[in-house]
Amino acid sequence: MLGFVPPLPQQPGRPPSAGHMIVCGDDALARRLAVELRFVYGERVTLLLPPGRDANSPETPLTQRGRAAALFGRMSAAMNRAGNGNGTAGGGSGDTNAGVEAVRIMEAPEPSDDVLEEAGVDRAAALALVYDDDERNIRAALTARRLNPRLRLVIRLYNRKLGQHLEELLDQAAAVAMPGIDPALLDASTTVLSDADTAAPALAATALTGSSKIIQAEGLLLRAAERPPPRPGENLDPGLCTLALLSSTTNDPAGSEGSDSSGDEAPQLLPDEQTVAAAEGRGTVVLEAISQAGPDRPATRMGGRGAPLAKVFSRRLRWSALGFALAAVALVIVSVLTTEDSLPHSAYLILLDLLSMNDPSEDGTTARKIIQIFSGVAGILLLPLLIAAVLEAFGTLRTASSLRRPPRGLSGHVVLLGLGKIGTRVLVRLRELDIPVVVVEEDPEARGIPLARSMHVPTVIGDVTQEGVLEAAKIHRAHALLALTSIDTTNLEAALYARSVKPDLRVALRLYDDEFATAVYRTLRTAHPGALTRSRSVSHLAAPSFAVAMMGRQILGAVPVERKVMLFAALEVAGHPQLEGHTVEQAFRAGAWPVLAIDATPPADRAPDLAAIPPYNPGGDATPPPSGLVWDLHPGYVLRATDRVVIAATRRGLAELLRRQRSVAPRQ
Repeated sequence: MLGFVPPLPQQPGRPPSAGHMIVCGDDALARRLAVELRFVYGERVTLLLPPGRDANSPETPLTQRGRAAALFGRMSAAMNRAGNGNGTAGGGSGDTNAGVEAVRIMEAPEPSDDVLEEAGVDRAAALALVYDDDERNIRAALTARRLNPRLRLVIRLYNRKLGQHLEELLDQAAAVAMPGIDPALLDASTTVLSDADTAAPALAATALTGSSKIIQAEGLLLRAAERPPPRPGENLDPGLCTLALLSSTTNDPAGSEGSDSSGDEAPQLLPDEQTVAAAEGRGTVVLEAISQAGPDRPATRMGGRGAPLAKVFSRRLRWSALGFALAAVALVIVSVLTTEDSLPHSAYLILLDLLSMNDPSEDGTTARKIIQIFSGVAGILLLPLLIAAVLEAFGTLRTASSLRRPPRGLSGHVVLLGLGKIGTRVLVRLRELDIPVVVVEEDPEARGIPLARSMHVPTVIGDVTQEGVLEAAKIHRAHALLALTSIDTTNLEAALYARSVKPDLRVALRLYDDEFATAVYRTLRTAHPGALTRSRSVSHLAAPSFAVAMMGRQILGAVPVERKVMLFAALEVAGHPQLEGHTVEQAFRAGAWPVLAIDATPPADRAPDLAAIPPYNPGGDATPPPSGLVWDLHPGYVLRATDRVVIAATRRGLAELLRRQRSVAPRQ
């Protein structure tokens, strides 16, 4: 599947020159990030990998170096094909990395002081620590900050709170080592990201029909909605602007699920108005709405909060208790009608009779004696009812901390395979959207099991490749399947088996390799033409965010378009000749970037991070302050150096902007 792997130059004794970038990691994200920096941004990269085979893919015969070499070889071949073709969308040549040396690959079990010094951390511009282990990343970050206080750090951490504290600590260390540093540079000196947080919204959206992707900017929510191909004679709302043309058409609603290597079958990102007008009958991604963002909404638990009566006592017991209560009420009514006693006194006597606490009514009327006999019989039936209630209550308390089984009548839910880092974040996202979920996980000690238990999400423990596991998850009545384990073959096997049970099931797979994903998609589409199949790569979704952070910027969000990625970012106009002095219409470059909004806030009052929600008093009117972003732009507005703009960009388009800025303002 990998094809020919060209040999990479061995450079063990050649020290890297100043200004290069170092990527340290042990999985696919490190390799993807090195590819992004080398082939998209044109940076000199040193890649540090552990020796031996990839621990996450033990079935793969290639070592970490071999897998990296294969990926670089395929990317280089793709770049050569692009260079011999029509060039890039921006109008440049195919490979913008002419003269940039190949990626330098090093192998070491740990990023120790000696290893980082050999990689040239003291002369590097940026260091990415993307190991799967948070502790290893933290230890290496502290070491790197000590060796080079001016180094830009990009750290992968799953723990959000720990990441915030670590970012503050490392920024303080940089401020102490460099007194008087520019606050903007200090803000970009340390960036903590999570690949799970970056990829989870996109993966969750694949399970929904007509789903939308949310991008947050200065307290505003940008909604990028996927529109299916219009039916004959149907006119769809074009939205605020068209962000992409999908490969799906009216005659072919499934499309081709194109990627960067799909050629003409790939979706078109950021087309101009003429291209959109000529592309009748194609699916689109449009900027649909801009709304105010409120505080984060907590993920809801399936089945509601607390322990309602229906969860504590069985239906049979509840019906029995209702029958006993109706019998007691009937006895009270009969007693009032036959003995001409008052209602409170009659109820009191009946209660004493039921509890066998009343004296025999020897001097009473015949009706009173008969009522007392029936009350005694009903009281005998009360004892087993109370015992059953106590036993069921104890049983409910005992199983409250256990995993919930899928209920019998469940339907229209999403079956989620895998509760690792990615699956856990996707589960939270789905519950935030109030989508019913059934989880399948092989490891009872997996990371997301406690979360599933606390949220009362139905969970099946078992190997998804074994017969009966997916049936236990009610796959035959499910709406969609999300196969998010870290093993591609397991995800594929689960998808094939699920389709054999329910041919029209919507399936989304986590697949690393684009070529493998294309082959899988075409096969599944041929076998089940009426069902939707989608595939996503977590490392492919997350790598652009990490790469932009290494360039000293932070993207607002990444929107997957089939197997391609579109980025939203905030940029200062100063230092970008493609923007400065041009009108909004002139600054637009089809297939690269359009200007969506301008931040009208004075430069001194601007928030450094547009992705953050401005603070406001939740106890007051809970209304955030007005945003300074202006979205309704006149095409003739001239962009000034003091402006800050929000753009949508392709990976290469954003790389061109950042690359040009480095040539104007060299790195200190």
